[in-house]
Amino acid sequence: MIEFAWWWAALLWPLPWLVWQLLPAAHPPLVALRLPVLPVTAETTIERSSRLGWRKWLAGLIWTLLVLSLMQPQWLGEPVSARNEGREMILAIDLSGSMEIADMEIAGEQVDRLTMVKHVMGDFIARRVGDRLGLILFADTAYVQAPMSYDRDSIKQLLDEAELRLIGERTAIGDAIALSVKRFIAREQSNKIIILLTDGQNTAGNVSPEQALQLAQYHGVKIYAIGVGAEEVIVEGYFGQRRVNPSRDLDEDMLRNLANSTGGEYFRARSTSELEQIYQRLDEFEPIQAESQQRRPQTALFFWPLGLAWAMMLLAGLLPWLLRRFRPAAGGRS
Repeated sequence: MIEFAWWWAALLWPLPWLVWQLLPAAHPPLVALRLPVLPVTAETTIERSSRLGWRKWLAGLIWTLLVLSLMQPQWLGEPVSARNEGREMILAIDLSGSMEIADMEIAGEQVDRLTMVKHVMGDFIARRVGDRLGLILFADTAYVQAPMSYDRDSIKQLLDEAELRLIGERTAIGDAIALSVKRFIAREQSNKIIILLTDGQNTAGNVSPEQALQLAQYHGVKIYAIGVGAEEVIVEGYFGQRRVNPSRDLDEDMLRNLANSTGGEYFRARSTSELEQIYQRLDEFEPIQAESQQRRPQTALFFWPLGLAWAMMLLAGLLPWLLRRFRPAAGGRS
């Protein structure tokens, strides 16, 4: 079945005729010059009128093809059932001061925790084809950096532009969860998943982790918590090298309780490779399934009349040159 996307473009078809009728001054009358050395015969008059006639018909045909192409003809195939499924999740990322601790490695280079998170999560976001993502950043408080969207490139860019200490140095985990749950309240057909990534414990905010947990349970939101940070690094001191635990402030019991109580899972990311493995596990989330939709495949056809119009214009431009070139040769042989 052929359908025209821009059917209203057919109204342009009589435009050349209207211009010709309404603007006669643009076409001054032809003045015939009678030259005694070039008498006008009936044969030359008929030849000229015939040339003008086929040129008008050719111009009209080319214009018709151009208008037809502008109408965007397309072939509609048979309806095909397509399942509408995908994942919906909110990424809650910690921007507190402790995220600047350089206890992670990327390609052998020592980097801070936030840089490593951006590096690994960038690939995770890029793989979320067909998923809806939201981005929440938190420190002293939490705020929505990106609402739920299919625009993965924008979410990745907003994450890359996030800066440490942008909203303080402490950690408001309860506020981040509560704000994430709020974004899911109006969503019925949704996984309702929060990926919470932090390296500390709740030290700020107006909502406690316990209150946030009750809110998540009430609205059926799952929390997948990720604790970031190495467990041992070697530092130089006055008395030589010593081993320290840069993740001693990480409240794993609280994160594990948040995850297990909502049907989620707690992960520990001590290195870049561990965080990559965690995101591979998160890829296994079951997508939501909505009602099946009927879709009809479309095939554009506008290039057929457009190509034919260009070919006819090219032929019209070359035809006079061909006639002039071969006419003398034909006359010489007669």
